[in-house]
Amino acid sequence: MMIRSLTIIGFLAGASAFSPSPSLVVGRTEAAVARGTTTSITRNLVVSPDDLTSMVDLSTSAMQQLPVLDTSSILTSFTDQGQNLAGIFFQASLLPYLLFLYFLSFRANRIPEVANFGFQFILLFVISTIPAGIISKVVYETSLANVDYLHGGAELLLTVANIMIVWGLKEASTSPSAPSLGLPRALSLVTFGLFAATCALGPNVFGAETHSAFLFGIGDLSPSMTLDLPWVSHSEPVNALTIPTWMIHFSSVIEYLVAMDLVWKFSRVTQNEKWKGLTWGMLPLHASGICACTYHLFYNPSSLQFLVSMQAGLTLLGNITCMIAAFRIAQSNGWNFDEVNPLPRSNSDPRGLVADGIAATPLTLVEPTESNQVLVAKVVGLTVGLSYLIKYGSLGIDLPFEPNAAIALAMVIGIPGITAYRYYKESSFDGEGNKELFSFGDTSLSMTDVKKYGVSGTVAYVLTELAFWIVAFPVAAFALYQSTGHWPDVINETGDRAAVLAFVFAGANVARAFVPLRLGAALALAPWVDENLLGGKNGDDGEPQTEV
Repeated sequence: MMIRSLTIIGFLAGASAFSPSPSLVVGRTEAAVARGTTTSITRNLVVSPDDLTSMVDLSTSAMQQLPVLDTSSILTSFTDQGQNLAGIFFQASLLPYLLFLYFLSFRANRIPEVANFGFQFILLFVISTIPAGIISKVVYETSLANVDYLHGGAELLLTVANIMIVWGLKEASTSPSAPSLGLPRALSLVTFGLFAATCALGPNVFGAETHSAFLFGIGDLSPSMTLDLPWVSHSEPVNALTIPTWMIHFSSVIEYLVAMDLVWKFSRVTQNEKWKGLTWGMLPLHASGICACTYHLFYNPSSLQFLVSMQAGLTLLGNITCMIAAFRIAQSNGWNFDEVNPLPRSNSDPRGLVADGIAATPLTLVEPTESNQVLVAKVVGLTVGLSYLIKYGSLGIDLPFEPNAAIALAMVIGIPGITAYRYYKESSFDGEGNKELFSFGDTSLSMTDVKKYGVSGTVAYVLTELAFWIVAFPVAAFALYQSTGHWPDVINETGDRAAVLAFVFAGANVARAFVPLRLGAALALAPWVDENLLGGKNGDDGEPQTEV
């Protein structure tokens, strides 16, 4: 639009200098395509001086309203993201995820290529949030979460990635002929291209505004219909998510849960129990998704900004745990440091033969518990139902309009906790499902009990403490915000950094009252650490070490 306006102004100004009459004659050549042949048509456009003045004024006004993405604004947006806690966590999470992809793709793991592509496609989702975030900040002067058409478009890429993961794992586990990668990859890349075009053309060409609806808000009720609902007692704020954007969020969460379950079952398909460790590794990423949905439930308030930092922290933790799990899977399948040697091995070199043998072993297929059609129907039904329930059902209660940090934290911890408990119950019994591998026993716990588990107990205790710190920093940041009215800048402001550390220190002292609970969590985690992270270093039975 800007280029077209400048072109018209240039042609008109040039013609006015040489025209001997009150009218301006502008020659314009257009290409016309008719019946497969191209012809050149020259038309005369007659414009009076008054019309010219009006057009120049209109074009100038239009150009003034167009956003200008200057370099300084873009750098400011990058700096803003790079210096806050969430930005630091997100940047640090990239390397672990790249290592996760490397280990996951090891040939002997026999990961289905469609599922493997799904995990890789998540990188494009991450990349897409960078320009989308910059446009939101520079053009609309708000966060990406409040720009519905960009927000929903970016999240759509995550949904596509999850679909690839679920589809690839399910088909490879139940069908002798795994799906080809060609069509899924093409459709995924087309989706990415469409979103890239939306980012490039949305503000200027399509005239998209801050709260323009993703997919035109298909399925949204009109404001009058919403107010006529019998339970409605509140009006939605302007930054409320549309039905399509809510559906994208819920479908991503549901699909990821299905993917975690399929990864767990893939241990039977590959006859390798280490795959169950990847399900556990994916749990923090599931919690990260719950963080985002909780933040949106409360309409993205600044008072719950700590959820953004917590989401980033959980993403970092999840990428690390997934990396560890993928490394263990690859190592169990014959990976060693010779695999990173860029020099080709000779045909007589025995190294890599174990991995080659496992890679050539066919998967052990299992009977599908439900057809693809039933699975799709369940996911779609839950997605649509939850989207309408949250968007319109929540208008009848006060909770979303009165942000509550305690309730938000309970949701972020409780929902993934239910998922964790399910897999804990499954992993706490032997193959016949009747022998409990661990019980709390005596309730008087101390570090001595943890030490009885040797390295497993120590690692489990470190993991529980790490989880505490992942939660402590966002909570401390929120406490500082409540006290001072601004979010801490832990990079540039010494006072903010000291205040956050003081809050964390105070919280750590309060947490001393819950030491038995923390020790109990470490003891409960120790057998899993021994089995899934250390490969049974404490013995085959997973029992604590005893001193003689």
